[in-house]
Amino acid sequence: MLDPPATAASTADREIWRHAVHVLAAFDRPSASDGERRAAEWIADRLNELGCSAQIEEEQAHGGYWWPLALVNAVGAAGGALALRRRGRVGRAVAALAGVTAATAAWDDVTGRGFRFRWALFPRRATWNVVGHTGDLDAERTVIVVAHHDAAHSGLVFHPALSEIGPKLWPRLHAQASHTLPIMHATWAGPLLVLAGAALGSRRLLSSGTVFALGALAAMVDIGLRGVVPGANDNLAAVGALLALARSLRDRPLTGLRVLLVSTGSEESFSEGMQGFAHRHFPNLDRERTEVLCLECLGSSRMVVVEGEGMLKIHDYPLHMREELAAAAADVGVEVARGLRTVAATDGLISMRAGYPTVTLASIEHTGLPLNYHWPTDTPAALCWRTVDDAVRVAERFVRRRAGG
Repeated sequence: MLDPPATAASTADREIWRHAVHVLAAFDRPSASDGERRAAEWIADRLNELGCSAQIEEEQAHGGYWWPLALVNAVGAAGGALALRRRGRVGRAVAALAGVTAATAAWDDVTGRGFRFRWALFPRRATWNVVGHTGDLDAERTVIVVAHHDAAHSGLVFHPALSEIGPKLWPRLHAQASHTLPIMHATWAGPLLVLAGAALGSRRLLSSGTVFALGALAAMVDIGLRGVVPGANDNLAAVGALLALARSLRDRPLTGLRVLLVSTGSEESFSEGMQGFAHRHFPNLDRERTEVLCLECLGSSRMVVVEGEGMLKIHDYPLHMREELAAAAADVGVEVARGLRTVAATDGLISMRAGYPTVTLASIEHTGLPLNYHWPTDTPAALCWRTVDDAVRVAERFVRRRAGG
C-alpha cells in the first residue's frame, strides 16, 4: 500500500537542504579537486548522521572537458589552415587526416563513451563519489537517486544575455522549441567541415571549418582559464534534496525497495564520476530491478520532467519512467512542464545508455536554461527555494511509488 502523499516539507527538512547549499557553496569545488573531496566528505558525514550508511568511493578522472576539446579543435584548425595555404593533394591529405582525427576525438569526448582520446593524452587524478544505502536493504529492487557536488567553470558562452536572444527575437519559435540551441555541436562541427572540405576540394568548407574550429578553441580556452561558480542551483540544490530524502526515509521507512543516494564528483567534466560509479556498481545491479532518478538544477522557477538528453544526439528516457515521475508530481500537487529535452548531459545519460530505466527531474527559466547556468551568480541567495521544496516532495513521492510497485 502506498504511503499518503506528502503535502509540504517540514521545517527540519528545509533546514537540512538549505544548510547544505550554503555550506558547500562557500568554497570552490572544481571537478577532481581537493574542494570536491572536501564536499564529498561533508555530504557523507551528513548522510551517516541521517541514518544512511554512506561511503566515499575514489575514482579516476581528468576533471575537465575544455583542454581536450581545445586541442582537437586546434588540430582541426591547423589542418584547415595548411590546406588553404598549400593547395594540392598534400595539403588536402593533411587536412583530411587532421579533420578525421579531430572529429573522431571530439565525438568520443563529448559523447563520453570511453574518453579514449582524453585519457590517452591527458593526466588523470582522483575524483570522489558519495554512495549512501537506505530503504529496505534486503529488497530485490533498487532505485538510485543521483545528484552531483562538483561545480562548473564559467565562460563567456554561458553569459546570461546570450540565453535571452531567442526569447526576445523569436518568441513564438522559442516557445515551440523542444530544446535550446545545441552549442556543443560547435566543438565538433569545425573538424568535420575541415574533413569535408579536404575530401571535396572545397575552399569554402575548409574556410568555414577553420573558423568554426578557431571559435571553439577560443571558447574552450576561455572556460579553462576561468574559475568555478558557486553552483547553488547546479547542483547543490539536488545535493540538499538527497539529504532531505535520507531524513525522510529514516523517519518514515519503506519496504520492498533499496535506495542508493549517490552524489557524484566530476559530473561537470562529462560525467566522469558517474562513469566510475557505473564501472564499480553496474555489474552487480540487475537492469530489470534497478531504476535511476537523476536530480539536476532544482532551484529554477519552473520544474520539468526532462524527456531526453544528449549533447550531440538526444536520447529519450523510457516513457514509463517519465510518466511515473509526472504522476509522482501530480500526487503531491506540483506542476511540472513536459515536452522539453536538454542538449546538455546529466549523469542520467550514463545509466540510460547502460540499459537502466532512467529519468531526470530538473528546473529551468523562461530561456529554457537553468537559473544562472554556469555563471558566477549561481549563489544560494538567487535560488527559487519553493522549487527546491517541491522537488524534494516529488522525489520522495517517486521513490515511495516505486516501493509500492
